[in-house]
Amino acid sequence: MFDFIKISVVDILDIILVGILIFQLLKLAKGTSVFNIFLGILLIYLTWIVVSALNMKLLSSILGQVLGVGVIALIVIFQTEIRRFLLHIGGRYLERTNGNFLTRWLFGKAENEMRITSIDEIAGACKTMSESKTGALIVIQHNASLDFVTQTGDMLDASINRRLIENIFFKNSPLHDGAMVISRDRIVAARCTLPIVKNPNIPPQYGMRHKAAVSISQDTDADAIVVSEETGKISYVSAGELKTITSISELKLSIENSFRKK
Repeated sequence: MFDFIKISVVDILDIILVGILIFQLLKLAKGTSVFNIFLGILLIYLTWIVVSALNMKLLSSILGQVLGVGVIALIVIFQTEIRRFLLHIGGRYLERTNGNFLTRWLFGKAENEMRITSIDEIAGACKTMSESKTGALIVIQHNASLDFVTQTGDMLDASINRRLIENIFFKNSPLHDGAMVISRDRIVAARCTLPIVKNPNIPPQYGMRHKAAVSISQDTDADAIVVSEETGKISYVSAGELKTITSISELKLSIENSFRKK
C-alpha cells in the first residue's frame, strides 16, 4: 500500500538532524525579538513545503519568493543577533576543545592566563568600590574575541591597576558609564556597551549592569564582575550564572578558577 514511500537510513538521519537544528535555534531565540519572526518564517516554510508537494504552482512560487526575500531581509535587520549567535557557537566550541590537539594545531593555544598581581589589583579595586557603593562592570575575556564589544567604547590598552580602575568607575568620570574589558593583564577598553538579552531567570531586583553581565557571559565564554551601585554587593557572572561574592578571597578564587577552566 505504501510502496511509493521509500525512506532510507540517511533520510531518517537527515530528519533527526534538521529537528535538532530547529530545536536549538528556537531555544536560542526564545525570549528575544527574533523568536516571533523566526517562528513566522518557519510556519511559512512548512506551508511552502506542503503546497509544493500538492503541486500548487502559483502559491508555491509566491511563498518561495517571500522566503527568498525574507532571508535576505533578516540578515540585514538582525545582523547583530546573527553575529551574537555565531559567536555563541564558536565560543562554546573553543571552550570545549581548548585541549584538543587539532584545535591547538589549527588555531594555536590561547594564552589567556592572568597574573596573580593583576587579580589582586582587580579584587582590591572591587573592594574599595563596594565599600563606597560605586557601580562597576568589568568583563574578563577568555578565548572568544570581544572586538565587537571593545569597538563600542574607548580603547585604553593600559596595565591593570586598582587606582586606575577606581578612577574609571568614579561617578564623575567620563568613562564610568559602561563596561570595562580586561584581557590577560591589560585593560583593553572602557565605556563599552554590552548587548542585553532578555532572561527571565534574572531576579527583578537586579539592574542593567547585572543583565548585561549575564548576557555577555551567555553569548561568549567571558566572565564578568558587577559592583552594585545601590547595595555595594559584588557579583561574579560566568556562563549565565550569577553568584554573589561574600569576600574578596572568594572573588580572587572565582577569577583564578575561571582561567583554570577556560
